[in-house]
Amino acid sequence: MTAIDFDAERTYDDEKFSAVEVFRSERMKVVCGYFEPGQFIPVHAPSSDVLIDVRSGTGLVRDGDGEHRVEPGDVVTIEADADRGVKADDDSRLKALLVTAPPPTDAEHEPVRRGLRTGEFDPTDT
Repeated sequence: MTAIDFDAERTYDDEKFSAVEVFRSERMKVVCGYFEPGQFIPVHAPSSDVLIDVRSGTGLVRDGDGEHRVEPGDVVTIEADADRGVKADDDSRLKALLVTAPPPTDAEHEPVRRGLRTGEFDPTDT
């Protein structure tokens, strides 16, 4: 059994969101995500389902063409191959548990790397 202590894992980065991987298997990846105000995971569409459990803070989750406001206690699920992204509000740190199944490939995360390099929440628009 893997027990997750969000406070013990917590780490924030002034430059970009912080993702602390706490579990991985061939079938699933679990990450604690820590976002300073305005930070984000750029929009991308890997071939994996994702569950996002908002632990604290407020923000926005992209699900396909829609965007949903999120706050503590919200759980969002997004099916494989749908655009998804997470963004903390400009006035709030955001802390979330992200579970992907199966884990996305390195190639599927290229839009994430590109968006972080260019500061774009939705690098798929370019």
